[in-house]
Amino acid sequence: MLFKVFYQETKKRSPKRETTHSLFLNLDVPEVTDDNLTDAEKMIVRTRNGVIQARDVMRNNTDYHVEFIDAISDEQAEYEKESASFAITTF
Repeated sequence: MLFKVFYQETKKRSPKRETTHSLFLNLDVPEVTDDNLTDAEKMIVRTRNGVIQARDVMRNNTDYHVEFIDAISDEQAEYEKESASFAITTF
């Protein structure tokens, strides 16, 4: 799954919209196999697990102040790829 992480480069100052940066993480988030859940519920759980995984990756590899993490759909990813600054970050 692809995630967009919004962050500040330092934890020492209060966050400002003008200094917010973003990066993309492509993470291997396992499918949810609970048969008691609907497909929509499985996607919600998988997305939540991916956000937790993304936060762990950021905490273990950066000193950034993470503001928000969002799962990116295939359509959003295609739009983001049109940007010259699009790159998937790996740690």
